[in-house]
Amino acid sequence: MKRITLIIAAGLLSLGFATANAQEDAGAASMQELLRLIEQGQARDSREARQREAAFAQARNQQQSLLNQARAERTRQENISSQLENQFEANQQRIITARQALDERLGALKELFGVLQTVSGDTQGRFAASLTNIEFPNRSEFLVELGGKMAGASSLASIEDIERLWAMLHQEVVESGRVSRFNHLVTKADGEQGEVEVVRVGAFNLISENGYLEYENGNISELQRQPDGRYVGTTRDLMEAESGAVNFGLDVTRGGILALLVESPTIKDRIEQGGIVGYCIIALGIIGLLIAIMRWLALSTADRKVKSQLKSETASTDNPLGRVLAAYESNRGADTETIELKLSEAALKEMPDLTKGLLFIKVVAAVAPLMGLLGTVTGMIKTFQVITLYGAGDPKMMAGGISQALMTTVLGLCVAIPMVLLHTVVSGKSRKIVNILQSQSAGLVAQHSERSQ
Repeated sequence: MKRITLIIAAGLLSLGFATANAQEDAGAASMQELLRLIEQGQARDSREARQREAAFAQARNQQQSLLNQARAERTRQENISSQLENQFEANQQRIITARQALDERLGALKELFGVLQTVSGDTQGRFAASLTNIEFPNRSEFLVELGGKMAGASSLASIEDIERLWAMLHQEVVESGRVSRFNHLVTKADGEQGEVEVVRVGAFNLISENGYLEYENGNISELQRQPDGRYVGTTRDLMEAESGAVNFGLDVTRGGILALLVESPTIKDRIEQGGIVGYCIIALGIIGLLIAIMRWLALSTADRKVKSQLKSETASTDNPLGRVLAAYESNRGADTETIELKLSEAALKEMPDLTKGLLFIKVVAAVAPLMGLLGTVTGMIKTFQVITLYGAGDPKMMAGGISQALMTTVLGLCVAIPMVLLHTVVSGKSRKIVNILQSQSAGLVAQHSERSQ
């Protein structure tokens, strides 16, 4: 009790101090005035406390009323839930009974509607990927509606729906065998779009005046690279044709073979794969070819003139044999040994012109395969470096590097084989003329020796 009394006294004392400070701030005139203000504050606090107690009691009564209402609403909702559950079970039983009755009444038609649902789904996918969908783009709406109707089992397909589906399938078959011409928006190879004339060849290919077209996700675009000229030539023939039969390069795989033709590298691509070594081999082969052609032309001219000289009695200085005969005529009065030496000298003077360029052609034929082997070795080194960095998990990367490496060998062989043949032909002509010179010189020496004796 003493502790409680002390606490109350301390509280009153602190309240007195606080009130005194408030009175000082308000300008209290005397202690009596201060006491009156304290009493008024206590009365006001007591009145506010009673008001809060009354409000709390009223709120408590109101909360109790709300709680009672919530409990009553819960009971009502539980009753409604029970009724709905009973109704749901009853509806489920009715649905089962109705489905059994439907199955009994459908009989064989159930299989028919199942097939109809399957066909509508397959037809929708086939039409979406078909080239005929470009000209008939609104067929999928009916198929989606029909498929949803058959899947929901809420309604059955009518005779009109079945006939319409059959008409669409028949139309697809007919259009697959027709060549149709129409205008459509096309994305060109340079990225620009424009409406151009398009020819659809059945359900296989689309072409325009620039070549084959590609159809993907409803968009038509030109191929980034057209196939060989013979195939593009058939597209031009078909674009220009009005009627009748036209030869056309048809891709029956609907783009598969055409994609392989487009992706396969051209001769230019193959040459570029050879790199610097490949270009050097080609340059060396061109130089050797030019020299071989020039020497073949020169030796053919000399051979023709030599044959004419064999038929002539007078020596002409426009051919090797004529110049050898001229040397004999100018030294006719000399002895046999001198004649032999003069003829040998004249024949030796003709040898450089007859054998000029043959050694270079032979060197080209020998060096070209070696350069190809060099390119192959360097290409294989690069391939192994790629394998070291990225592993051997991608066969395409390895195959591409090996193909590039072997391309230089192919170029070397393509240069060496013709050079060997050209060297054989040109050297054969040269040896033929040389043999004529030697045989004629020997004949002249023998004839002069007989005359001397």
